[in-house]
Amino acid sequence: MQPTGLCKTVLLIIFVSSMLNGTLNACPLELPTTAVSINGHRLIVELAATPQSRRCGLSNRAFLDENQGMLFVYPRSDLRTFWMKDTRIPLSIAFLDDAGNIINIEIMSPNQTEKKYHSSKPALYALEVNQGWFRSHGIKKGDQVEMKHPLITRDSLK
Repeated sequence: MQPTGLCKTVLLIIFVSSMLNGTLNACPLELPTTAVSINGHRLIVELAATPQSRRCGLSNRAFLDENQGMLFVYPRSDLRTFWMKDTRIPLSIAFLDDAGNIINIEIMSPNQTEKKYHSSKPALYALEVNQGWFRSHGIKKGDQVEMKHPLITRDSLK
């Protein structure tokens, strides 16, 4: 059965509305979520534990809820570098060691590829949140991110 003209119009309106509201993105991955806590402040984070999900990150999103973020999980500690290609949300990133201690925090500007953001030491995790979230919650270098062992898939070991 072919959609009617009205049905096509409604589908187009839903699609455009979803794009404007940021519910669709260029990386349509459904990622598992978990809760983490820093100094008693709770965040719900999407887990980017595969090469594909780490590449996509928060790119092409229109917004990020106040107490949400993305936790990048790597198979081993190493120096990490991030950039903001196709990322429309101003973010802050915390690089974490194997124990979840914050190594350093960087403020990231949206929609640019010139600046790179680096961990100052080898990091096993990186935590992205809305820009200023760490500062407004008094979170700093050396604080510990409390988390259940993040989901690590076979793909993340590549």
